[in-house]
Parts: sequence; C-alpha cells; structure tokens
Amino acid sequence: MRKMVLFFVGLLIFTSINENGNSGEVTIGMAVEFTDHAACAYISRDKGWFKEEGLKVAAYESYVTGMALAAALARGDIQVAFICLVPAINAYANARVPIKIVAGTHKYGFGLVVNPNKVKTVNDLEKPDIRIGCVQVGAASDAFMRKTIDKYHLDRSIFNKVQRMNPPQQLLAMKMGKLDAAFLPEHWATMAEESGFKMLKMGQNIWPEMQGSVLLVKDGLIKDNPEIVRKLVKVSRKATDWTNKYPEEAARIMVRQLQLTGERVFPIEVANVASKLEITPKVLLSSMNRLEYSIDIDSNEVQKTIDYVVKQDYIKNSFRAENILDLRFLK
Repeated sequence: MRKMVLFFVGLLIFTSINENGNSGEVTIGMAVEFTDHAACAYISRDKGWFKEEGLKVAAYESYVTGMALAAALARGDIQVAFICLVPAINAYANARVPIKIVAGTHKYGFGLVVNPNKVKTVNDLEKPDIRIGCVQVGAASDAFMRKTIDKYHLDRSIFNKVQRMNPPQQLLAMKMGKLDAAFLPEHWATMAEESGFKMLKMGQNIWPEMQGSVLLVKDGLIKDNPEIVRKLVKVSRKATDWTNKYPEEAARIMVRQLQLTGERVFPIEVANVASKLEITPKVLLSSMNRLEYSIDIDSNEVQKTIDYVVKQDYIKNSFRAENILDLRFLK
C-alpha cells in the first residue's frame, strides 16, 4: 500500500507559475485545498490580510484533494500550504519534503454520507451490493474510512469494493445512483446531505480530537525568513477568530472564493462534474459549523495520527511528532 501512496504523490503534480520580482522582496508560493478546511486562507486572501501584513504571494494554487497538494509540495515554488494532516505526514515521510507544521487550522471535517434507503447502519457497508466511494489511498478521507472500519469491526474486505474518485465525482455518482455511500471531506459531505443523502457519521463520532488540517511551511522559509512564518501564523489566527465570530459572513465569503477558485482548480475531465454541483451559503454555513476552527494543535494528537498511518502502511516507519512540528510561532 505504501507503494500506492508513493505512486500518487509522484503522479498528482500540477503546473504553476512563480513570479519573483526584481525589487528584492521575498515572495512565497501558497497552496490550499479546495474545501472549507482552508477557510482561514481563503478569508485572509479575500480580505487582503496577507497584503496588509506585507506578505507577497506570488503563486496561489488550489487542489481538489490533499494528495494532489502533497505532490505539489515537492516543487520549489510552493513554500506554504494549508493541507490535511495525513497527506502532510505522507509528504514528509515518503517524499522526504523538508516541511514543518507551524499551526493547526481545524479539527474534524469529514463525513460518511449514505443513501438512507440502502444504508441504515455502518454495518450495512459490509453488504455485497453496497457501493462505496472514497479518495485515493493515503488521503485523510481514506484514513477516516479506515478508522470507521476499525471502530465498527467491519470486514476489511470492504476495501476491495471501494471506488476511488475525487470528492465532486463521488457526489455526482451518488446523485446518479452509482454509489450508496461515500467518505467525504467537508464541504462535500454537507453538499451530499443537502442533496437528500444522510450524514451517517462525522469525524467527531469516529475519531475523537481528530486534527483535520494544518498550516505548514518549507524548512528553508523558517531558516531564511522566520518573520514571514510569524506573519502567516498571525494572519491565520486573525482569520480563524473572525470566522468563529462572524460565521454567516464567513460562509458567504467562502462561497465567493470557492466559486472563483473552482474555475481554475478542476482538471478538464472534472470541470463538467463540478459545474453541476452548486455551492450555497446555507451549505457552507452548515458545513463550517461541523468543523472546529482553531490554529492550536496538540502534538500528542499529531503523534497518534503518525502512528496510525504507519499501521495503515501509508508510511514505513513512525517518527516523533517533534520532527515535523515547529510551534514556536504560536506563542
């Protein structure tokens, strides 16, 4: 399985442009996931808070999945990423990308959504006619699926019938009656619920204290420009606090940002799928209320996640959480 994770990390590389000016200013390339997991990044961009802090973002890219973003981290032009913890661990351990997690962004943010006419309980997933969707092996949604299987002691032969596709493809497949259950990240899980499916389980039900996403930077940025990292954490805290204080306005901003970003983020073969799925402020507000937005992060929970992904054969060897964490900028 670890070979599969390495394969996807190597395969899912996208093209970007890094524009370095001649003024001597330090520019940074930033990458985010195309979900409300990265709310603090999208809102900071919308409100101009990166510029306000003097941060010059030369490349700002979004990715449909965390695995695609993890692949992009291997490139030199991406120094900053808002990414799920699990693919961040994969990038560090498998691709040897020199990164440090400097803050959290949220807890939880995943759901098991089902056709209520065919799936009444988690144990129904074992039925041979139940079709299940999930993203690639090594992704956070895949880890959430495995935690669910562990918690309910399901037969691991379930993996043999899981159909691997990205979140918008899963949602459309459910609407077309081609999937009966899907393990999805937010906001996609709540979008499925809004379409008439049932949210059977959420991250809170399956994985207590689950660290969803994190803010990470390349080691070189910390070494050469620690003040930039300090400002990134400062802006992330500001945006997170604002999101928690003004959730309805935050949801409206997220709709606008995701709509603008969606025009660029989807590969051609996915664009037609995504265009059929409407993101509304109501859906975003419901989805965002299911996350716990906070930039604080517990090193013990990070260690538990590292140890868990080793057991799932995402990575070969465990390592100390301190090796991937640098939390001095939270102080």
